[in-house]
Amino acid sequence: MDHLSSLDASFLHMETPETPMHVGSLCMVELPQDYEGDFYDAVRKQVINRMHLARVFTRKLAPMPFELGDPVWIEDDDIDLDYHIRRVTVPPPGTMAQVESLAARLHSSLLDRSRPLWEIYVIEGTEDGRFGYYSKLHHAGIDGKSGTELAKVFFDTTPESKVYNVPTRRPRGQYQLGMAELLEASVNNAVQQYTKLAKLAPEAAKIFSGFVQNAPKLLGGDGKDLLASLKPAPKTIFNVAITNQRSFATVSLPLDGMKKAVKRHGATLNDGVMAICSSALRSFLEERASLPAESLSALVPVSLRADGDSAQNNQVAAIRVSLETDEKDPRKRWDKIRKSTETSKTFMNQVKGIIATDFPMMGSPWLMSSMASMYGRSNLVDRLPPIGNVLISNVPGPPIPLYVAGARMTHYFPASIPYHGQALNITLESYAGSLDFGFTACRRALPQDDLKALGKHLVKAFEELVALEPAGAAAAPNGKAEKAEANEKAIEAAAPRAETPVPAEAPAADAKPEKPRKKDAERRLAN
Repeated sequence: MDHLSSLDASFLHMETPETPMHVGSLCMVELPQDYEGDFYDAVRKQVINRMHLARVFTRKLAPMPFELGDPVWIEDDDIDLDYHIRRVTVPPPGTMAQVESLAARLHSSLLDRSRPLWEIYVIEGTEDGRFGYYSKLHHAGIDGKSGTELAKVFFDTTPESKVYNVPTRRPRGQYQLGMAELLEASVNNAVQQYTKLAKLAPEAAKIFSGFVQNAPKLLGGDGKDLLASLKPAPKTIFNVAITNQRSFATVSLPLDGMKKAVKRHGATLNDGVMAICSSALRSFLEERASLPAESLSALVPVSLRADGDSAQNNQVAAIRVSLETDEKDPRKRWDKIRKSTETSKTFMNQVKGIIATDFPMMGSPWLMSSMASMYGRSNLVDRLPPIGNVLISNVPGPPIPLYVAGARMTHYFPASIPYHGQALNITLESYAGSLDFGFTACRRALPQDDLKALGKHLVKAFEELVALEPAGAAAAPNGKAEKAEANEKAIEAAAPRAETPVPAEAPAADAKPEKPRKKDAERRLAN
């Protein structure tokens, strides 16, 4: 029996039929030409061989009586693998858009809490012969960084699949807990949580006092930028109550091209991600005559995990970053976003040491669940200003390709969680030379066609960032032709190459790279 932290448990309490709280990914998988056997069967065998390496795959929830406390994790001795690992087929012709639509439907349904909180689907029938590998796990058991660590264990770095010695599991029925034992465990856990908070209080007071005294110095000026970032965000077409149906779309950009672009400006990769998301959202809303006069804000998850901590739980907080969408000039918007990001990160670095991820919740789970349900069904979402307009999460992934059951993953697209008031989630993962974006949304608020349009705007925003000269740089070449040629070369240097294809139009493994053109990446989204 293992206790969930209160942060882990909060993802269970906030879950409703309209707001499933699982995260997932859609991986595109390319089999070698000499691959033998059935890929689905190979995946199933690999999962069976590695389940013991990740406890999220072998344990389930045991709820507390009357929901007086958070549930606990217990080992499941009767896992139905036919339920957890399934084979599905997209209808002809099997385009990438159809694969994304199928992933959206799979992402819409709740995980069964009477079982381990995960599912895997092998997707067949794609027009280019690749397979889709969609998986989802409940956020109560994993966060972005621990998910990346899990991928390193569950997948291989070479086509040869490693075989592990599987330990013998205990006999059926040994994990059952009685009501008295559960209640006793809940009380003991609450006592430990109160003790942790008491020990944290003096250090928290010291850190907070020091931050208040040095706020102008730490934040620059008088701290007005931080105060401005705390204002409510404006309403947009995706700040609404959501349904249980999802839409999903993907975009892949070259990681090396992004790194070169931000390096020229002395910025970080995350700054570049915020900048292109800002430009894409601004263009998308402007195209629909729905751009607010005030700037949009993004909630950005920040890991609280110490280096080397690979525990499979949640250790995350969030900062709010202004996307400066009220600024028309791309260069000024870029500079303002960098300043807003730096202000928010400085604040988080000062206070993250006192953020508790485990706190007493004895007697409150039933109340949190009721409030979450009532919030979605009432009109509060429409009446209250949003805390942020969109969630944007950048997850560092492996720099080398991963393999599942002997097949190479060409792309690793995250699928995440929209919520009431935030119908759009943009999560990306750096993987094997690509920045793989997954747009997850409420289907009623943003259908798949809207997400595909947003993806095209993102590609265009990336091209604009690549072409943007740093402030104070030498003037561009004289003449329209010379200027266009200079921009074309900058974009070509960052365009996707054959070894990191965009899924909508993947070349064969032995295809020679074609010379990239300015609109190549955008055309790859047309399918």
